[in-house]
Amino acid sequence: MKTTFGEYIRFLRTEKAFTLTQLAAKLNLDSANLSKIENGKRDFDEKRLIILAKIFDLNLNELRNEYITDQIAKKIYETNCSKQLLELAEEKAEYRREINKKSKKLKTT
Repeated sequence: MKTTFGEYIRFLRTEKAFTLTQLAAKLNLDSANLSKIENGKRDFDEKRLIILAKIFDLNLNELRNEYITDQIAKKIYETNCSKQLLELAEEKAEYRREINKKSKKLKTT
């Protein structure tokens, strides 16, 4: 999806015709903070993803993927990452996956 996570929340909110105040109350936020989240001036708290998924009847894993990819994209943008740096990061992620697999195999044997 080519939106920020805050823009995605705004889309969901307006699609269900919630006001900022109504959605903020459901998320246990004040409307000013929700407005900052929607406008990209503040990050959404990952702990609230479960509540957000329930409010909008969304798949939690898909919602978490939207959130995480937005966080990664933000970091890439802020640090002006090169493709080479991203390739190295993917190699390190793959290395961590391999370590995790080996660790699980040792625990089951």
